[in-house]
Amino acid sequence: MPRMKKEHGFTLLELIVVIVILGILATLGFTQYNKVVEKMRISEAVAGISSIRKLVHTYWLEHGDLSTITNADVGVGSNPGDIPTTCVSTNYFYYFVNQQTQIKLQIQAPRCTSGGKSPNWTGNRYEIYMDYYPGTGSGTLYCWDYVLGQNVSWCQP
Repeated sequence: MPRMKKEHGFTLLELIVVIVILGILATLGFTQYNKVVEKMRISEAVAGISSIRKLVHTYWLEHGDLSTITNADVGVGSNPGDIPTTCVSTNYFYYFVNQQTQIKLQIQAPRCTSGGKSPNWTGNRYEIYMDYYPGTGSGTLYCWDYVLGQNVSWCQP
């Protein structure tokens, strides 16, 4: 009587277990990937704020105070080559200066969540901002979460 060959392969249960494990690993990887991508976008805001800060300091050296400073004075506007004042396809933040006092200025960079930017849900509404004192050259970066209504550390650069 001929001997039957034993088939080698995986059972359905073994395949399902492997697929579940791969799904869990993919989910964890995707979550970490999103965090890294958002950190890179935060770096964009910090770079924009740094550029504006340098221009604010130059303005302050020329004028002695900040009482008449505008967005246009520090390269923020809607012209090509300007730092954007509205959400545009090339940036994940828009920028503006907010004159607080004659010696203090706030440089703000709210996160764009419209115009094809992801995520486009209101749970990711935050801004990076800097309180800048050009007289001393000191500035502190903060992150304001609109949903929580407070400064948070999760998006600190």
